[in-house]
Amino acid sequence: MEAIKKYFPNFTNTQLEKFNQFQDLMKDWNSKINLVSRKDIDNFLINHLLHSLSIAKYIDFKKNSNILDVGTGGGLPGIPLAIAFPDVEFHLIDSIRKKINVVNDIIYKLKLNNVKATWVRAETVDEKFDFIVSRAVTNIPQLYQWTSSKIKKLNKNSKSNGLLLLKGGDLDNELESIKSFVITDLTDFFEEDYFCTKKLIHIIC
Repeated sequence: MEAIKKYFPNFTNTQLEKFNQFQDLMKDWNSKINLVSRKDIDNFLINHLLHSLSIAKYIDFKKNSNILDVGTGGGLPGIPLAIAFPDVEFHLIDSIRKKINVVNDIIYKLKLNNVKATWVRAETVDEKFDFIVSRAVTNIPQLYQWTSSKIKKLNKNSKSNGLLLLKGGDLDNELESIKSFVITDLTDFFEEDYFCTKKLIHIIC
């Protein structure tokens, strides 16, 4: 957990323990169900856990904010963010039932009281949220179409309500139809080589 402690020195020992437990649970589950690339699982701490926590570098969610994680897979980025922000409510969704079953098992074993996980498609969710987070699930216009109507109008955080998307590569074509957004290079937060092409896109709704 040294990389986590390096970039997030204020995390408690309890939080660090949960991150470590989450990593162990993901490695165990990944040997049974392909949640992340098998060749990538040995780099889970940097490539998945720290990557997910880049959102916590960009914004400090206020207490009682509520966040939707679309296409959570094995709980990324939702579970690391839920550990980071225990006073924030997270709803993790995925269209693949077996992945949500895994996520619910992980939530139970980590004793996370601020997270729920549901087997549902994004376009059918009828709640509204302060932010929607996602990690390379689909192209940006498609995700925006599914979710932009589910963003609350009233802002309570330091950043405007909207989508917080973790993506890589050239995004010019995907962002062509999006009116208002901010792109942050993750090298602004982290020095590891993995983050050289990684970005956080904040789409303001």
